[in-house]
Amino acid sequence: MATSIKPSAERADSHPFLTRRNRTILTLSLPILLSLIAEPVTGLVDTGFVARLGAAPLAALGVGTSALSSVFWIFGFLGIAIQTDVAHLYGRGQVTAAGRVLSLALAVGIAFSLLLSALLIPGAQLVSRALGAEGEVLALASQYIQLRLLGAPAVLVVIVGFGALRGLQDMKTPLWIALAINVANIGLDYLLIFGAAGLPALGVAGAALASSLSQWLGAAWMLWEVQRRLGLSRDISWRDSFRLLRVSRDLLIRSGSLTLFLLFATRVATQLGPEAGAAHQVIRQVWFFTALFVEAFATTAQSLVGYFYGSGNVDYARQVAGATMRWSLGAGLALMLAMLLATPLVSEAFVPTDAVFLFTLPWIIASISQPLNALAFITDGIHWGTSDYRYLRNAMLLATIAGLLGLQSIAMDTVESISAVWLVTVFWIGIRAFWGVLRVYPGIGASPFRAPNAD
Repeated sequence: MATSIKPSAERADSHPFLTRRNRTILTLSLPILLSLIAEPVTGLVDTGFVARLGAAPLAALGVGTSALSSVFWIFGFLGIAIQTDVAHLYGRGQVTAAGRVLSLALAVGIAFSLLLSALLIPGAQLVSRALGAEGEVLALASQYIQLRLLGAPAVLVVIVGFGALRGLQDMKTPLWIALAINVANIGLDYLLIFGAAGLPALGVAGAALASSLSQWLGAAWMLWEVQRRLGLSRDISWRDSFRLLRVSRDLLIRSGSLTLFLLFATRVATQLGPEAGAAHQVIRQVWFFTALFVEAFATTAQSLVGYFYGSGNVDYARQVAGATMRWSLGAGLALMLAMLLATPLVSEAFVPTDAVFLFTLPWIIASISQPLNALAFITDGIHWGTSDYRYLRNAMLLATIAGLLGLQSIAMDTVESISAVWLVTVFWIGIRAFWGVLRVYPGIGASPFRAPNAD
């Protein structure tokens, strides 16, 4: 979605990053961190609430959230693409040009969400069974997926809107919207899962309805905000939508490969038994929660790299890459220590009694992966900022093929094999981090950091 707009070097030369590097990174990253944390905090609350219902409901929640989070994550390519496009336009001093691009992305997102709902609402049981659910877990997971899909259009509106605002380096507005969504979700969780204020106790179904209703609240606020900031256009060419998809196809393949690995890992864990599935759900939920600390730096890197790259200042973009990599790696080391220290607390608060004996070793494995995870995330953000999507696609495909082969080799005759699932996950992360760093330092292949901006 490149446009022929001249770079605005003068604007880039006065950017605060150049004089207050660390302060700028932290000022942008903190609101992102808080907005990113809001959703997994709600996921942890869901996990804590549903864990009180037993191992089968918790395993069903794991299957349902894995399926839908993974699907929505795939369509996150729209948010990534729009953030980079808006950042490039912002670097060129063309903020108003982003309105049409945003409108197209919103229209495509809503169309995808409707298609997704039409396919998955009747196919929820098939999806749940494909992830290894059986019996009571199958029934509860299918119901959860169907009810969560009622909020699918709202989810994609929020994803696209967040990308546009962050491309403008407005990190605070997405924070307030994210907080509103998740506060509403937690309140509705309590009312609908256990029953209160005259409402029936709906269990896992209540958790799904709470999520859908709160997402619609956020979507309404987001549409008002982007209309005010950028303006929404009705003059949308659906021919341009195919152009958007061509630009984003590498992101879609990359996200699909990533999702495939995570879904297959959940399937293997679930097939090991309800206890292994419950332990995996807790580790997975906390792992995603901690990963968002470094994703905050990755999102900041994407916006700043995109801004400088769009303005034609590759050297400044390289400086952003180096500074954000150092911050992300430091955060990864801190997270590793925090997870190891929190082992008994997490076990007591979130793991069902009958799954505790499986929890500790895979938890430790997930903990020590944090520095590698930090490098994988930050280099993703850096390369998103330069639109280096094809390289990221290839690196993810390589990692996923290796990871799937590793998961396929895990013995299924013992529940303790849940530790092997997380060992393979660390290997998968390591491959991504290795190739991500090499693209920046020394800059292998056709690295954008070795050539002038040809956008």
